[in-house]
Amino acid sequence: MEVVCLGLNHQTAHVDVREKYAIADHALPTVVEQIRTLPGIHESVIVSTCNRVEYYVAADQADRALQALGQHIAGTLDDAASFYRYGSTQSIRHLFRVVSGLDSMVLGETEILGQVKKSYQAAAGSGATAKHLNKLFQRAFHVAKEVRSRTKITQGPVSVGSVAVDLAAKIFGKLNTCHVMILGAGEMSELTARALLSRGAHSIFVANRSHDRAVVLAEKMGGSAIPFDAWEQHFQNIDILIGSTAAPHAILTREKLAPVMARRSDRPLFIIDLAVPRDIEPSVNTLDGVYLYDIDSLQAIATQSMEIRRQELVVCETIIERHVTEFSQWLAGNV
Repeated sequence: MEVVCLGLNHQTAHVDVREKYAIADHALPTVVEQIRTLPGIHESVIVSTCNRVEYYVAADQADRALQALGQHIAGTLDDAASFYRYGSTQSIRHLFRVVSGLDSMVLGETEILGQVKKSYQAAAGSGATAKHLNKLFQRAFHVAKEVRSRTKITQGPVSVGSVAVDLAAKIFGKLNTCHVMILGAGEMSELTARALLSRGAHSIFVANRSHDRAVVLAEKMGGSAIPFDAWEQHFQNIDILIGSTAAPHAILTREKLAPVMARRSDRPLFIIDLAVPRDIEPSVNTLDGVYLYDIDSLQAIATQSMEIRRQELVVCETIIERHVTEFSQWLAGNV
């Protein structure tokens, strides 16, 4: 028996290609059962996420299975160059790397493990798996657990948004009582705000020189748009300020902020300055209760965390190769 993987991901295909082959969760049981009935294929699991669509099958012959898969998915596979085709050893290694977060956009991310488990459960629940893929995926989940527990591949924030969330949590503890104000309506500020909101923070105000853009972003964030010239009037009610305007000079100075902080009575203020030129005068960081981070300081933290993860790759790959060898030996003896 051989294990085969046919797939494409964010490294081999743009989103406009990936979306053509994506499979909705509710359709997975039906599709895996269709795949299982193809000539020479006995078991199947499909992993379909925003970044990848991968078909794993247990088959009599790898070449025949790959040909059958290709014809079933898209006839001649118009996007053939975007697809990778792996035989047993490569498929096993690839799956182990995927569930361990080594094949993700963000090295070491953990969400993919839950997504693969969900995909496997859908296939198993529909009767599309048996001895070979059951054992393969159970081993994969074990590998992911070992990689996480024995390495630092998942440690530390690796994006500006995740850095901001971690810092905010250190300052405020739980974020469900925190309120966010966004100055500007740029993509980076939106992503950072979303990261904070995902951890329970609330967005209440969005101010932008183009009020229409402020309204659009406020609706996305579940907040309210306010006139740009009036944002300081609402300053007393916020805990986290994100600055990302296109102003040519600082719009928040120490002189403006000092009296506001004096009235806040030990209530801290976390400021994320994503603008270049900077929106926030650096000297505001000298005020009691103010925690100011600009784009460079946030990126430096993220880069440091990513470097730590990269250093763990050798250990991760060593763990994976041991499991690849063990499973390949088992597979070779179980036809």
